Amino acid sequence: MKLLAIDCAANLCAACVYDAVAGKELGRSVRDLGKGHAEHLMAVIDEALKAGGTDYAGLGAVAVSVGPGSFTGLRVGVSAARGLALALKISAIGVTTLDALAAEARAAFPGRPVLAALDAGREEIHAAFYDAEAILRYGPAVTTLAQAAGMAADNLPVLAGTAAMQIATATGRHLDIGPTSATADIAIYARLASAKGEGEKPKPLYLRGADAKPQAGFILSRQEK
Repeated sequence: MKLLAIDCAANLCAACVYDAVAGKELGRSVRDLGKGHAEHLMAVIDEALKAGGTDYAGLGAVAVSVGPGSFTGLRVGVSAARGLALALKISAIGVTTLDALAAEARAAFPGRPVLAALDAGREEIHAAFYDAEAILRYGPAVTTLAQAAGMAADNLPVLAGTAAMQIATATGRHLDIGPTSATADIAIYARLASAKGEGEKPKPLYLRGADAKPQAGFILSRQEK
């Protein structure tokens, strides 16, 4: 089965064609836009299909990054994925940016726990913690830098995402650093979607401070002032 993966979660507008049976990428197109994903996405997809030696009729599924990320970019990517899936009568599969960043970190540091964290501004961090078996143990949720540093100090994970360096500095300890970008390589999304299979229809993952639900064992207790 050939799978199309698309990512508009951050500055990149990316697409790739992935052979799910052989487990390899067939072709890609990536543009560093910052903004304007809606105007460029279909052209990027067409370029990826051409590079992968296929067309829309040859696709068996479409994967998309669902965030956390750019509000507008996520809506563009998810809408395109769901529209293509409906038109082509194929599955649409959502993959979070935190899952993808963690997978990219694990490729460089196998068998290690990973804390994937994105700087969300307003002194907020969007984070997810995965144990050494790649099982999600916390998040995706909104935390503070102090809380994320507490998780890192307690578990000594590989850090990934745009908040990785901040967290490492806040712990005052040497920690391994994986990718520090706002999104993972497009092929990571394709590989994860291929393994995940069909589920609920993808929808943008928007995290808010009020939605964060700290889990025991990972969040530092609040200090009295």
